[in-house]
Amino acid sequence: MSHSAIESVAFDTNNGRKSFVLPGAKPHYNPDRPGQVEHIALDLVLNIPEQSYSGTCSIRICPVRDGVDRLTLDAVNLQIDSVQVEDVEQPFDYDGERLQVRLKQPTEAGQPIMLVIAYRVEKPQRGLYFIAPTTDYPQKSVEVWTQGEDEDSRFWFPCFDYPGQLATSEIRVRVPRQYLALSNGELIDTQTAGDDKIYHWYQKQVHPSYLMTLAVGDFAELQDEWNGKPVTYYVEKGREADGRRTMGKTPQMIQFFSETFGYDYPFPKYAQVCVEDFIFGGMENTSTTLLTDRCLLDERAALDNRSSESLVAHELAHQWFGDLVVIKHWSHAWIKEGMATYSEVLWTTHEYGADEAAYYRLETARSYFSEDATRYRRPIVTHIYREAIELYDRHLYEKGACVYHMIRAELGDELFFRAIHTFVNDNAHRTVETIDLLRAIDQATGRNLQPLFDQYVFRGGHPDYKIAYGWDGDSNLAKLTVTQTQAQEGNGLDSGLFDLRVTIGFGYIDESSSEQSASIKPFTVRIHEREQTFYFPLAEKPQFVSFDLGNHLLKTVTLEYPIAELKAQLQHDPDPVSRIYAAEALAKKGGLEAVKALAQAMQSDSFWGVRAEAADQLASVKLDQAFEELVKGLEDPEARVRRSVVNALAQMKTIGSYRALKKLAEAGDPSYYVEAAALSALGTVAAGKLEGKSKEEKALKLYRSVLQERAGWNETVRSGAILGLSKLKTSEAALDLILEYTAAGIPQALRLAAIRALGAISTGQNNVNLERILNRLDELSRESFFLTQVSTSIALGQMETVKAIGILSALADQTPDGRVRRLAEEAIERVQKAVKQDQAVQKLQEELDQLKKDNQELKSRLETLEAKAK
Repeated sequence: MSHSAIESVAFDTNNGRKSFVLPGAKPHYNPDRPGQVEHIALDLVLNIPEQSYSGTCSIRICPVRDGVDRLTLDAVNLQIDSVQVEDVEQPFDYDGERLQVRLKQPTEAGQPIMLVIAYRVEKPQRGLYFIAPTTDYPQKSVEVWTQGEDEDSRFWFPCFDYPGQLATSEIRVRVPRQYLALSNGELIDTQTAGDDKIYHWYQKQVHPSYLMTLAVGDFAELQDEWNGKPVTYYVEKGREADGRRTMGKTPQMIQFFSETFGYDYPFPKYAQVCVEDFIFGGMENTSTTLLTDRCLLDERAALDNRSSESLVAHELAHQWFGDLVVIKHWSHAWIKEGMATYSEVLWTTHEYGADEAAYYRLETARSYFSEDATRYRRPIVTHIYREAIELYDRHLYEKGACVYHMIRAELGDELFFRAIHTFVNDNAHRTVETIDLLRAIDQATGRNLQPLFDQYVFRGGHPDYKIAYGWDGDSNLAKLTVTQTQAQEGNGLDSGLFDLRVTIGFGYIDESSSEQSASIKPFTVRIHEREQTFYFPLAEKPQFVSFDLGNHLLKTVTLEYPIAELKAQLQHDPDPVSRIYAAEALAKKGGLEAVKALAQAMQSDSFWGVRAEAADQLASVKLDQAFEELVKGLEDPEARVRRSVVNALAQMKTIGSYRALKKLAEAGDPSYYVEAAALSALGTVAAGKLEGKSKEEKALKLYRSVLQERAGWNETVRSGAILGLSKLKTSEAALDLILEYTAAGIPQALRLAAIRALGAISTGQNNVNLERILNRLDELSRESFFLTQVSTSIALGQMETVKAIGILSALADQTPDGRVRRLAEEAIERVQKAVKQDQAVQKLQEELDQLKKDNQELKSRLETLEAKAK
């Protein structure tokens, strides 16, 4: 599963680390097994106009012991008509959540029984989704799709709904004949029945209930193949070119992952279906992945959007990690999500080279660092939560991916891939826990990686290293002092110390070669105390130091090196991530020398990622020269560098940056993302007084024209304008515009951006306008669509008024989605904190005023006394 549907939910307000475990969390375990589910067969008739369906669910179960006289199935909000075993009606109890079948004949071990449940569902809220045109959105397609992970299959058919049960499955479904119906496995039969068509799909390999799927729609079908197996892409008619552009590398990816994982793609076909209103980025249903239609790229989006290609790779990798090898319990979901995320890195290396992959890994780690710093810290493996969906966070995906990379760095490529091959081959069509990965590594390589897992998987956190360097010319010694700043007093795991072997490289630049290439002398040391000093005897003074050669460890670094070494590292270190760390350290030092070095990197580094980061760091050096250099970056041929330059210019807040941004915002850019960033940045700069004048009116005029004229792909550009408007925090006109775009009927992506913008603009509005914002968010919080609820929670969480808390509480109570509930509760905490800070500031202000008054009185009295004394 990919969580990119709520990727915008970054709460980077530094509110101190909270506990992952919320009130009501408890340990979760798989239930006792009455037996092994062998096969699940659904036979359904869809009534699309009425948004309802009916049919039977047949489950063959082989009892594991004698005398079981009742079976408990998960089944939520279904209407159960009857339960039969071998054509004999069975008594049952159903409370809307659990179906208890009282067997007339208790089980015999090893003698399978077939449970046939007749049921109906009207207007389902979860599990199975009916998408249809509405008065507000008449353009919408007619579609039906399902989403099972994590525990939502129970909302569309009765089942033993946990990942530990693997069974074969089939789905026979009757739909109006203009629609295609897609499901897991092979299409074994189609029949015409009047105006309807019956599709019969059969999945011969065992898989868990959460991976069963159904997708129905009037799709265009694009065909490819891999080794004779069909590879198909399904998109809305008219978007065929976008479909091919977005998913066309799938056959090469199947070949790549078959080799990488040491196991040929295991299923009879691979289909990808792009659906509307999807509530995740993608879902890896066995052999039939569903993707959000927002991932489809047009030609202009493909310039600098790599995330869709990564999404395709992520879901495909799951066919091995998740579908072929299945997790036994949600607490071990990192095994699949971490590998699917790491597979994005593996594919990036294969397709775009080592530098791109190193930078992708850095971005992956940063995504986790942000959650760790601003939301909570948790062990990757934990069974204590309220709902399993809460585990689907950046610890699971991004940190999990970084752990896989550390395993690879520890073992080396040959042994790492041997261990992965062993793990996949030994556990194919079976369930696994984290211990099984450790066992496979041990079996294939003889290495015991328990210490690494204890530090990074079974507890939270990562090392934060501060590294100071000096050179002693008399004795030719390099001195390195390393501090683990995250550690508490004491030693051992409780102190938060990490015990790791780290390779330190000393860099020498070959002045004679035209490229001035660098050679590196490596030393490996064990870093396990809060502070350690190392001395390295070297023949001559190195030009730079590379801490954690290759940057394989998940860590943060603060480099305290002299400026000469940092400049040499920025220019010559072969690892782009090390060059980026040098850029960060140089910017902290500040000064003209740092500006020159960063400007040179921004203009001439061979890798775009370093150029983009250098631009970002330049902005943090508050010197006029930094601006002059930065503006040159707008000419960079790589769109992702221009985007970074634009965001950097927003931090400058000068008349120069205003003019540069306004020019770009007016003229546009080949990249949607650069253009959107310019529109957003313009708001940041225009919000302040520039040379004593306000530029708000001019910015508003531009935003109005953009909103009227620049509709387009995923509403990226117009959403940039909305974001820009939200920075004009005191402007009523800006608020009026934003409110206008929260209306039903506005394209969904743009409307969601406008909803989020209400929170951002609220902090500068007067009380009358604050009420308007609250009333609108109150109305929006009652809408049922998942992404609307997410955006509403984000908006309310940015507000600084107690009244936001009531709306959030109601949303948390009423939402059916665990992700929204958690977001709303976290938002409540943030609002409470903001209100308290606001009150504290007010109190401080009052005390300060009183103090000034007292001082004034004292001064007057003193002057009076002095006058008398004369």
